[in-house]
Amino acid sequence: MRNYIISLFLLLVAGIPMSIHAQNSQSSYSVKGILVDSLTNEGEPYATIRIALTENLQKPIRLAVTTDNGKFNEKLKQPGNYVISFSSVGKNTVQRNFTLTENAPNADLGTILISESSEMLKGVEVVAQKPLVKAEIDKVTYSIEDDPDAQTNSTLEMLRKVPLVTVDGEDKIQVNGSSNFKVHVNGKPNSMMSNNPKEVLKSLPANSVKYIEVITDPGAKYDAEGIGGILNIITITGSSMQGYTVSLNAGANNRGYNVGAYGTVQVGKFTVTGNYSYNHSNTPASTSCINREDFTSETYKYLSQKNSGKSKGDFNFGSMEGSYEIDSLNLITFSMQMYGGSYDNRNTGQTQMQNSLKEHVYSYNTFMRNSNMWSSIGANIDYQHSFKKKGEYLTFSYRYNGSPDNSEANTEYEDIRDYPYDLHNQRYNNDARTDEHTFQLDYTNPISNMHDIDFGAKYILRNNKSESKYFKKYNGNYQVDENLTDNFKQTQDILAAYGDYKLKWKKIAAKVGVRYEHTFMNVEYEKIPDKNFNAGFDDIVPSMILSYQLGPAKTLRANYNMRISRPGIWYLNPFKNTSNPTNISYGNPDLETEKSHSLSLGFSSFSAKFNVNANLGYSFVNNGIQNYSFMNNGVMESTYGNIGHTQRTTLSLWMNWNPGNKTRISINASGVYTDLECNENFLKQSNNGFFGNLFLNAQQTLPWNLRFSLYGGGTTPYIHLQGKGSSYMYYGFSLSRSFLKEKRLSVSINTSNLFHKYMTFKNETMSNTFHSWYESKDQQQSFGLNISWRFGELKAQVKKANRTINNDDLMSGGSGQGSNTGSGN
Repeated sequence: MRNYIISLFLLLVAGIPMSIHAQNSQSSYSVKGILVDSLTNEGEPYATIRIALTENLQKPIRLAVTTDNGKFNEKLKQPGNYVISFSSVGKNTVQRNFTLTENAPNADLGTILISESSEMLKGVEVVAQKPLVKAEIDKVTYSIEDDPDAQTNSTLEMLRKVPLVTVDGEDKIQVNGSSNFKVHVNGKPNSMMSNNPKEVLKSLPANSVKYIEVITDPGAKYDAEGIGGILNIITITGSSMQGYTVSLNAGANNRGYNVGAYGTVQVGKFTVTGNYSYNHSNTPASTSCINREDFTSETYKYLSQKNSGKSKGDFNFGSMEGSYEIDSLNLITFSMQMYGGSYDNRNTGQTQMQNSLKEHVYSYNTFMRNSNMWSSIGANIDYQHSFKKKGEYLTFSYRYNGSPDNSEANTEYEDIRDYPYDLHNQRYNNDARTDEHTFQLDYTNPISNMHDIDFGAKYILRNNKSESKYFKKYNGNYQVDENLTDNFKQTQDILAAYGDYKLKWKKIAAKVGVRYEHTFMNVEYEKIPDKNFNAGFDDIVPSMILSYQLGPAKTLRANYNMRISRPGIWYLNPFKNTSNPTNISYGNPDLETEKSHSLSLGFSSFSAKFNVNANLGYSFVNNGIQNYSFMNNGVMESTYGNIGHTQRTTLSLWMNWNPGNKTRISINASGVYTDLECNENFLKQSNNGFFGNLFLNAQQTLPWNLRFSLYGGGTTPYIHLQGKGSSYMYYGFSLSRSFLKEKRLSVSINTSNLFHKYMTFKNETMSNTFHSWYESKDQQQSFGLNISWRFGELKAQVKKANRTINNDDLMSGGSGQGSNTGSGN
């Protein structure tokens, strides 16, 4: 893997001189100089530059910013008489005239002085011009409406210019070096954009956006761990604006195909937007093998299993949002979301058990067919009352979300030899779901320029349930196995209140928040009523952020966060999956809320050409929910428990370099040292080690407006309580181009792992009772085509309430869904 990464890096570096030469050869006219503060005599960093022809001052032909030392060197396409102006926060705007001709194609303006806004320079015209980039204590703002490219580009295209944001050749977005971020619209969390940002932003015209904020320190109300930040899109509003926009897209590759549509329409004060996408996947065949040594038995000592299989599935996603503005102070918004999927798997396997002398004990073959259907449907409505003071809001919200998750499996056994117990063909059906009702009240008040307060209350009614039925085949007929069949119900009533206070004083900012939650929990078993119980929990969740602005675009941050994570239904479900008799798994309904603490120190700096964000963090969990396995009479059992004591030290680095206007190179890397320990009576184990990853990306705009992207990276094996996982590497490239007026038609081709059809993944688990190792071989090679077409015109977007419900306190997993943790408002 190291050789691949080195080769990729050399390719990136080798392409830089060619790209710079190509760019320099396209423009032979230029203007340069240095902008200097009139009092400190230091270069003025990141001031907005505006260049226009004297005959058309209202239409700038070039917008840029000065470097971190105040210098500028801008390329122009034609000779003529120009006016260049400079604006910066708290400074008077400065203007200069210059002329370029064929005989004098380059202008050197030398040193230009800029003064504080309280002073006036003699002989200098002061023009009201808003800065293009504004750096604040906890966020960076890019003014879309002041950039002339916004008239013809989509919001996704404009996002490539925003500091701390990376958009690669496949239109995948990273914020603050992380692909795990949230998207807000007008200050309100937007799950649709967070789940599918590239498709939504690709169809959103940039001339409907006022500015974009990159909020790097979200504060106490949001998920502090694993979130790169918040992308807040502020739209232009106006009751007289009408119109519609529709975007259609389709793609296909060797693993499946996808289609989708997005549209927005406004009539008067009523605005509705909708989105739908469908994806079909057909995963190629893969093979795997499992080997296990049991330290507790001489008879069932060595297990060997070989498996092969393939799967296919369908995925649907749809959403609708709307708003109605009653008057200038009262707004109603609503939204609905749905997504769902189904996967079918076919697997064949061979199992063989040997004793300590490597002699045959038993063997059998299996043929398994299993399917999983999961979905989620949600709806919420918000009423927002705005006060006359700007930024003061009172919001009442209601949200419903239902998530059914059904799984079925059929297992048939053949060629059974010497198995010591009855081995019957079996099937099971497990219906699990979560239903949730949430009510929330929020109040926000910017008391002054220095002080802000934000507080609210919340009530969640959450019902988890699981109905499992197990059948075994006797004499040609399937009969219910009562020992493995049960109904499980869990009810959670959660009362919460939170408050935030923010102070901004000169270059120092502090944000303190606290959250209190009380949980009522009731657990019932239909078959085993003696296990029913009630419980209550109290949690106080504090957060603190302190930042210091070292310069106009350099910030030093320190923060502390605590969060709680409640186990989802697949962690709690006691249903036992015995389709593999040598390895059974089940959940633990007695799990408690996980509590984690994290501290971090971060530094960020950006300029027109070079951006960097670095973080050093430490986190610990004393009651972490861990998956663990143990041996029981020759069978490995796997479940969950609050048994983990975890400490992690993390160093992450994100860098972005723009050597020219048409070249962009980024690096995203991190290293984690993990120390895990369990001191329970039934399991005493510890593990520690280093995990690292490195990802590289390069973009180049070629002639004929072709955009080329080259990317790649890899990871070392990750660490878990009872062993370590697999390393991973990948690489790929894409080529795209836009056509028609306003680039409404986009076509791209892409490929990944072109020269490596299969990749091998390994996982090792070790305990005092067993040692197992797993290896799989999967096809990772892909190549495909994507097409997107946008038509219509719209100059308004759905208005949003500034506060709404955002539940992200659950850990989820199993049944094809990834695990995640977090805490919501």
